[in-house]
Amino acid sequence: MSSMTVAILMPGDMGHGVGRALNGHGVRVISSLAGRSAHTCGLAEAAGIEDAGSLEAIADTADLILSILPPASALAQAEQVSAAMQRTGKFPVYADCNAVSPQTVQAVGQVIEAAGATFVDAGIIGLAPGKPGGTRFYVSGRDVSAMTALDGMGFSVIAIGDEPGRASALKMAYAGLTKGTWTLHTAVLLAASQLGVLPELILEFETSQQGALEAMRNRVPKLPADAGRWIGEMEEIAATFDAAGVTPDFHNGAAEVFRVLSRTPFAEETRETMDTSRTLEQSLAVYRESLKDAQQ
Repeated sequence: MSSMTVAILMPGDMGHGVGRALNGHGVRVISSLAGRSAHTCGLAEAAGIEDAGSLEAIADTADLILSILPPASALAQAEQVSAAMQRTGKFPVYADCNAVSPQTVQAVGQVIEAAGATFVDAGIIGLAPGKPGGTRFYVSGRDVSAMTALDGMGFSVIAIGDEPGRASALKMAYAGLTKGTWTLHTAVLLAASQLGVLPELILEFETSQQGALEAMRNRVPKLPADAGRWIGEMEEIAATFDAAGVTPDFHNGAAEVFRVLSRTPFAEETRETMDTSRTLEQSLAVYRESLKDAQQ
């Protein structure tokens, strides 16, 4: 595997963690950092990810491309890479690892396969490699061998069928619970705060809902750093549920909660710069101001 080259587009929190893990197992990892932020470039450097320059260089050099970026950019990224493949005449395997609906991933797959490349649908569950809990790539598609070859290189790769869309469907259902629960917690606390009963509700939770309250204290103050990029993920989950005949309204509401959080000053933080000493109550006081601004 030491001769394999994997491109990661783009090396954010998850992408640079995957790149670091692959580097540690002798895989050459590259990216295209043109126009990327100083933060992203710093993450890439820390993970040992080489800047190949253009997408044409990526297509010409990589054996496998992992698309790991905000869901709203997934299709446009595929179109740009497809064009680069056609210009170079090189067609590496393309894995869409984004939090998108089965409908979106199938559109991405059509773009990639039209260029002549092999397409893999991949859904990532868990934190970035090296963080607690492990990282799992669920993959589906007619030929997922390029992805399963990475199994054990800092993360697990689990094949779940030959139909693109299955991996994304699993990711959507999973994130519908996790991020959906975090936004429900936030909405409940905001409502109680607006109604003037937050202290009493917290006291009741301390008696009857200790597990839920612990989860609220651990997670709700940290949500703004990721809120902006999770809006699109909630919209993709809503579309997934709607196509399955299940109400999309839960996750359209979750998207709205993330919009409120994305307008707070805390949204300027990153996972590296986040103030982890901030309490639940301190966070809610700021979230309320953002909520009021949205209502005006």
